[in-house]
Amino acid sequence: MIVQSLNISNYRNIEQIEFQPSPGVNVIYGENAQGKTNLLEAIWLFTGLRSFRGSKERELRRFDTEAAKLSMAFYNDVRDMTADILITDKKTASLGGLPYGASTKLVGEFLAVIFAPQHLDLIKGGPAERRKFLNQALCQLKPNYAKTLTQFNRAMQQRNQLLKDAIYHSELYDTLDVWDDRFCSFGSYVISERMKYLDELRPFLEEFYGGISGGREQITVEYAAGAGEEAHTFSSEDPAGIKEELAELLKAHRREDAFAGFTTVGPHRDDLVVKLDGLSAKSFGSQGQQRSCALSLKMSEGFVIRALTGKQPVALLDDVMSELDAGRQDYILNHIEGWQVFLTCCEPSSILLSKQSENGKLFEVAGGKLV
Repeated sequence: MIVQSLNISNYRNIEQIEFQPSPGVNVIYGENAQGKTNLLEAIWLFTGLRSFRGSKERELRRFDTEAAKLSMAFYNDVRDMTADILITDKKTASLGGLPYGASTKLVGEFLAVIFAPQHLDLIKGGPAERRKFLNQALCQLKPNYAKTLTQFNRAMQQRNQLLKDAIYHSELYDTLDVWDDRFCSFGSYVISERMKYLDELRPFLEEFYGGISGGREQITVEYAAGAGEEAHTFSSEDPAGIKEELAELLKAHRREDAFAGFTTVGPHRDDLVVKLDGLSAKSFGSQGQQRSCALSLKMSEGFVIRALTGKQPVALLDDVMSELDAGRQDYILNHIEGWQVFLTCCEPSSILLSKQSENGKLFEVAGGKLV
């Protein structure tokens, strides 16, 4: 993937930017709150996924404007493409000049991986952050995963509503088996795909973390159905087998679910367990180790995209280098040599300037403008 040009209008604090990046390393620098992250976010939206900042559409438009417009020309490792995004009260997209439709039509067309400071919550935060990581990664790779995840969420919401209503209408419990079956059918696929994805991710994760940490400790990652001591380990990655085990889990927790008024087990409650030398990175890792774990997970996501699709994703690195020493900065940049990289910082280090001078461009952002 190569971003060839990007035009941004009325997006957050950016009134107008016309951007022709290098196919190599693009260093975007400037003081805080000037628009560096906004530029990376605008590129990310062309993946067809939600903002990595979790923002609503109205927050993406420049203050006091009715619409934001993003236009990109890019090479997708096969042919040149164009895409446009229009943000009003909703976000719509056009690919190749075709009529506007749901922005999800871009999924799989433009591939990218993003690492931003909030991704430290991959390690420090709760299970929801790690499920979001898996869902986002799989949605880029497999459109059917996104569809099935939506179907699962609907089945779960219906089951939860039934559990709430059954408190006052006990006869509704007779229909619970129907929703249990739908829940397990969709949920088993979601769990299976997550487990298979981790199989792809694991070798890249171990290699990258080993390099960035100097081999001082070994990282492992496992899928956990649930959390804590009651976490369940599925015996296989086969959806049919998972469906049977998930159905048993639902039956075992039916009384608890009825009391709680919601579904207490399933892929919406699962977790990703990251350990260093057998100890929880969340509980026992230092801040530096946790940062290295999160960065390694996100960079490995990019390596999996390349391995499974044969296409090189664009790397979007927001303020990654500020807390890394020269050796780690050099390792990261050498490991993604040949990628198109967009990297933000307040002041570019000598290593960044060296990489940019070899094959890249340097951009300063101030007040939402390139200066």
